[in-house]
Amino acid sequence: MNRWTTMALTLALTPALTFSQPAQAPQAASTAPAFKAHVLTRAEFDALLAKPGQLLIVDVRRPDELASIGGFAVYLSVQPADIEKSVALIPRDRTIVTVSNHAARAGRVADALAAKGFTVAGAIGAQNYEEQGGTLVKIARPTPRPGGSE
Repeated sequence: MNRWTTMALTLALTPALTFSQPAQAPQAASTAPAFKAHVLTRAEFDALLAKPGQLLIVDVRRPDELASIGGFAVYLSVQPADIEKSVALIPRDRTIVTVSNHAARAGRVADALAAKGFTVAGAIGAQNYEEQGGTLVKIARPTPRPGGSE
């Protein structure tokens, strides 16, 4: 092989090698959660539910998500953007579990509450809980009464 053929092959392969390395790095970074809170399993959450007097469930999902997916029997509903201004309304005498669909928003809110001094057991995804065999409460939309009165 002559010098020009070797140089041409080197130049041809260099971009492939250069571009293949960065493509792997972002993929690894995207798998790490953006929060520190522990993601609870169904068994861990069920154990906390067994002591309801010590537990506060803070659901951070939108009302339409609660209605379409389901949730837990009793919870405090707070939107993630409202956590800072709602801190005074959240009881401090209970262990908190935050809830979202797959625990991502719940994990970030759990971190924010832990930073404010709350006792946080962790975060859970309602859909993950259901996939693991847990049962969600699904509230059926009531049938409208004639005349539109409640």
